[in-house]
Amino acid sequence: MPPPDPRQRALLRATAFGVGVSLPVVVLAYLVRVEAPGLARLDDEAIAALTSFTRDHPALFRGLLIWQELLRPIWVNLAVGVLCLLVWRRRGLGSRALWAIVTLLAAWALQVGAKGLVHRARPEVEDALEHAPGSSFPSGHATNAAAAALVTTILLWPLLGTRGKVTVAIAGGTVTLLTAADRVMLGVHHPSDVVAGILLGTAMVGASSLGYHGWRTQPRTEEVT
Repeated sequence: MPPPDPRQRALLRATAFGVGVSLPVVVLAYLVRVEAPGLARLDDEAIAALTSFTRDHPALFRGLLIWQELLRPIWVNLAVGVLCLLVWRRRGLGSRALWAIVTLLAAWALQVGAKGLVHRARPEVEDALEHAPGSSFPSGHATNAAAAALVTTILLWPLLGTRGKVTVAIAGGTVTLLTAADRVMLGVHHPSDVVAGILLGTAMVGASSLGYHGWRTQPRTEEVT
């Protein structure tokens, strides 16, 4: 009997990670679809408190609007695409760069599909601060920010020293959390939307990374006859 294929084990780990991290997203999606009163109440109370705070601080409001524009997925993905091109041309890491941009775009496409399935309405905010088109669950900004942060960290990891790795990881996490807060404080997403977005982006990139690295680094076991 041949030994287990290391590549198969890597793909199993990737699948387990993706399913495990995505499970809370599925639970949240179900609660949204059935209009669970507990979740709706928590979302509404958080939005009311945070948008009221934003409304009382005009400078914060202007900053949130600027952050919203800067972190639009089109600009984030374009920036990561340029970074991938530089890593490929200057460092010769073509397959790694290709993995990064394909994974990021796949995460973006996944959240678009999830929006279509759940089809949640945007929050209803009295004296709304901002308006956004499309469905609310999950947050596209949050999904894309989380995926881009993790993709960038993994892409640059072998090129950085200890201090650089810590800096990139902290910066990516901070940008992701600020983006999530931005969406709720502007009243265009429920808190559960941004939580689901962060988890979905993390699940997609984490699973893809485990599969990619496991497939590349492990030689395929040949059956001996």
